[in-house]
Amino acid sequence: MSANSGGIDWGAVIRSPRVLIGGAIVLAIIGCALFAPWLAPNDPEEQNLISALLPPEWVEGGESQFPLGTDSLGRCLLSRLFFGTRVAIYVAVVAAFGAMLLGGVLAQIAGYFGGRVDWAIGRAVDVWMSFPPVVLSLILMVGFGVGVNNVVLAIILVDWTRFCRVLRSEVLVVMRRDYIAAARLVGFTHVQVMVRELLPAIVPLTITLLSLEMGIAVVVETILSFVGLSVEASVPAWGVMIADARNIMYQSPWNLVLPILAVFITVFGFNLLGDGLRRTVDPRLARRAGS
Repeated sequence: MSANSGGIDWGAVIRSPRVLIGGAIVLAIIGCALFAPWLAPNDPEEQNLISALLPPEWVEGGESQFPLGTDSLGRCLLSRLFFGTRVAIYVAVVAAFGAMLLGGVLAQIAGYFGGRVDWAIGRAVDVWMSFPPVVLSLILMVGFGVGVNNVVLAIILVDWTRFCRVLRSEVLVVMRRDYIAAARLVGFTHVQVMVRELLPAIVPLTITLLSLEMGIAVVVETILSFVGLSVEASVPAWGVMIADARNIMYQSPWNLVLPILAVFITVFGFNLLGDGLRRTVDPRLARRAGS
């Protein structure tokens, strides 16, 4: 049946400047993560105390062997940035999709069945969201222990509520539409209605939330690795690099600026891509923009 959408205009998606720029940034970041062993000019964990705190190669005193300089242990900053991208992208993708699946399923169940089911899920969301997200993540990490997979699990357990609350509101709106009643009249089962009718209707909003969640996951992983609750101190990660640069920020400001810039560009790319997809995929926003 699927009267809820007229199909996605992929031509409009491709022509969107936000999608093009955001997609290019995201693809570049993913490319850096996938090809880090070949892009990195040096071993990210190799120490060379003789070359400690070198500036970028275009600054006086820099060396071409270390294009963006070195840290306090003489490790190549560019190589560590490339390998730090792998940690960030892994956490962003896995954690965001996990939170989306958990929150999206519960949102459809709550909005579709309503009544006591909706009340129970709504109260669970309210209680869970009463805790500050970062504080709750830190508490969960103390219980789970250090590790990237534990970071992913903590983000999923914290941020599923974001998807559930927003998507539930969208499901309630969709449930009032005529094609939902028509689907029930022709004998669709509950699962068929949710998968074939409800799910396509909430895809545009889900895309926006997913891209936003990926950016949030990058920030959360950076915070947790900064305080030593994500990867080990020897593993290249942007939060670890920022933590290492605290004591040398006046001697070597690029040690602090570069990983912060990497986090900013990554989050900006995810948010720009999600906003562009939302504007072009959602027929309501597309019609509004056209008018």
